[in-house]
Amino acid sequence: MKICVRMLWIVGVTATLTLGGCGKEEAATTESGGAALTGSVAPAPEAPAAAVAAAPEAAVAAAPAAAGAGDRGKQVYDQACHVCHAAGIAGAPGFGDKAAWEPRIAQGMDVLHAHSIQGFTGKTGSMPPKGGRLDFSDADVEAAVDYMVEAAR
Repeated sequence: MKICVRMLWIVGVTATLTLGGCGKEEAATTESGGAALTGSVAPAPEAPAAAVAAAPEAAVAAAPAAAGAGDRGKQVYDQACHVCHAAGIAGAPGFGDKAAWEPRIAQGMDVLHAHSIQGFTGKTGSMPPKGGRLDFSDADVEAAVDYMVEAAR
């Protein structure tokens, strides 16, 4: 039963991330400079407690190692990025997985930042714009990327 629930959750999150941009309108900008949600685009759902508890132990153990990347990066990761990056959903490189991050890091931080902000579909998976959280500012997303990259070095 637990496996079925977990599989349904993974399918649901994957569908949300894949289809989240369908029919979207341009995002409006809030007074603070962050993007505001408009149209049919919804923020990514929070992970159920059971899914977070089932995240690979390596991701949990690697989290303290990346503390130097900044508190905001960790906050954004904990609020949104962990949904895919802790479990490798949609081909996301796992938190702290050096082998998965190495070819991405080799492309340079400018490319990683652009892909995370604008979205990207590659050979091994896809990244929706801002991870589906259009309410995050570009600086928030960049901080989260920096935090994850630091954990993978």
